[in-house]
Amino acid sequence: MTGPHRTRGHASSRAALAHRLSGLALALFLPAHFWALGTSLDSDAALEATLAWTASPLVKFAQWGLVVLLALHLSLGLRVLALEFLPWHGHQRGLAALALAAAALCGVAYAATLAGAL
Repeated sequence: MTGPHRTRGHASSRAALAHRLSGLALALFLPAHFWALGTSLDSDAALEATLAWTASPLVKFAQWGLVVLLALHLSLGLRVLALEFLPWHGHQRGLAALALAAAALCGVAYAATLAGAL
């Protein structure tokens, strides 16, 4: 098979899709984040309410998810930069695996800090 559909199942295609989806998820998160920050600045009571809300297990889990998304997006973005500017284009699968491993490591490290804080 020739053309752009030839590599659809390839590791670098999946890595590119993961990079785009993680960026989209982070972009969707930003308005909620800015809203929470904005309402927290209204008064001391609003800040205390926001801080109490962030102590819930569901929010802690969401924070972990954000850390994983950020690590995934960063590591896959570095992979794209490496593919663009470095001469070794044949190692795309290894770069994708390295990006996923880095994101997983960040997620495990953050989950360990959350477990200590609970």
